[in-house]
Amino acid sequence: MKLEPFIQKTEQVLMVPSWSQISDQLIVGFTTKNGGVSKEEFQSLNLGLHVNDENNSVVVNRKKLADFLRFPPELWVCSEQTHKNKIAKVTTDERGTGVFTYEDSIKDTDGLYTTEKNILLTLCFADCVPLYFFAPTKQIIGIAHAGWKGTVQDIAGEMVRAWACEGVKPDEIQVVIGPAIDKCCYIVDDYVMNFVKDLDRVNSKSYEKISNNQYRLDLKEVNYQLMTRAGIPPENIQVSSYCTSCENQLFFSHRRDAGKTGRMMSFIGFKED
Repeated sequence: MKLEPFIQKTEQVLMVPSWSQISDQLIVGFTTKNGGVSKEEFQSLNLGLHVNDENNSVVVNRKKLADFLRFPPELWVCSEQTHKNKIAKVTTDERGTGVFTYEDSIKDTDGLYTTEKNILLTLCFADCVPLYFFAPTKQIIGIAHAGWKGTVQDIAGEMVRAWACEGVKPDEIQVVIGPAIDKCCYIVDDYVMNFVKDLDRVNSKSYEKISNNQYRLDLKEVNYQLMTRAGIPPENIQVSSYCTSCENQLFFSHRRDAGKTGRMMSFIGFKED
């Protein structure tokens, strides 16, 4: 594993400079909870349209992010995330989908990828694990939302298998595992752990039993192991050390905030020449 891949660039945004160095057209990062206009439990840069925040506030926040990235919201793509493992290939026809109206999002999809430029792939988070994928030689990018349900359904491996159909070999794929709730704050029960333990070749490094029916679970580590199982070399995987629950000045956290909270956004896209 490598050093922390995310660098805070502004109050609102963390970026991945190592990937931008590979291609200066590549925009990749993760938002904080700060620098927006939302109020109360959504204060202030809530980017989720589905959490009962004022729709107009979310739209303003999204436009603020678009201005910073210089990536107009009309070029974004958003999906209806349902904690499953469906992957969708996105083309320019889907640009603008779900950006201002949640009901228009790509349905029932937790992973997006594209081979085209001038598309910003986006997903929303408040503890689940953001997974970023990049094949420099093929200029393919992708992003996935891996909560515990998506993780045990191997959404990471689903992305690798989808890219195999595009002619991308696993050892050509670079991955960043983004900010998420860490094992220090993520306690689960036997019900969840039975799904984790059923995963082939996922070892006990990813969890620790702390009492009867209680485990500390490291979802980042589980996804890391699933990626290596899918053939991605360990040296191609960078893992963020940020815990969304611990870093209460930076991030919303569904668990820490008892479900009443906003959403950060992960994003990745190629700008046109």
